[in-house]
Amino acid sequence: MRVALHATSDVGKRAGRILLGEADLAALGLYGHSGGSGEDRRTTAIRDLDGYDLLVTDAPDGAALARIAVEDGLHAVLAVDEDIDHDVAAAAESAGLTVLTGATLAGGIAETLAAHEAAAAGEEISVRIAWTVAGSPRRRGVAIPFPDPVGARWGKTVSDEGHTVRQVAPVSDTWAGAVATVTGRSGGRRLQRTVGVADDADHLAALALAAGALAVASGAYAAGVHHPADAADAYLAAALRVGLGVAAFTADE
Repeated sequence: MRVALHATSDVGKRAGRILLGEADLAALGLYGHSGGSGEDRRTTAIRDLDGYDLLVTDAPDGAALARIAVEDGLHAVLAVDEDIDHDVAAAAESAGLTVLTGATLAGGIAETLAAHEAAAAGEEISVRIAWTVAGSPRRRGVAIPFPDPVGARWGKTVSDEGHTVRQVAPVSDTWAGAVATVTGRSGGRRLQRTVGVADDADHLAALALAAGALAVASGAYAAGVHHPADAADAYLAAALRVGLGVAAFTADE
């Protein structure tokens, strides 16, 4: 596996360090950088993408970098969740390349936790997905049970579609969290299962991006544009392998 990394923040740099922990990583090219990191012999500064398998970036203009990656024959993994131009998506599909968008706490970790639990929840499923965002904490709203050290927070609903409700909770410190509660009926029993994560915000963001890179490199996603939840089990397995800790609680109603 040869990964080109375009890091614009500490999140991208942390994701690079996580990827360096993978034994099958042959090279980590720092795309657009003028000097090597000095951390590992596999790390070097690069100015072009020749010889690399995928481009990973935390850049806010990820769609532009996805275009460059596809033109150069690479898969692309983006932290930003944005629309990919139709011509880029078509070119990726035609070339057998994957563009993964939204490899973040919300689009990656929270959504795949929910998708994984929903797949085993049986019938009459309802799903609540919540995650933290930077901001001033709310004093009222919807109570969201994040694991410690984030703990319970007040949040608000941002979407309510079908059987899935999505909520956010602003936090003003360095912690972040995501939680998914899935309720379903199986064998005449109504079960509610809650799974969640909480950790340093930048660390979780880096884990989310690195997990996307590993899942794409493993071939978990078909050609074309995808979100992490399109192959939830593979994405979540990659996140767990690189250090994501998940707390779980099951209630039998």
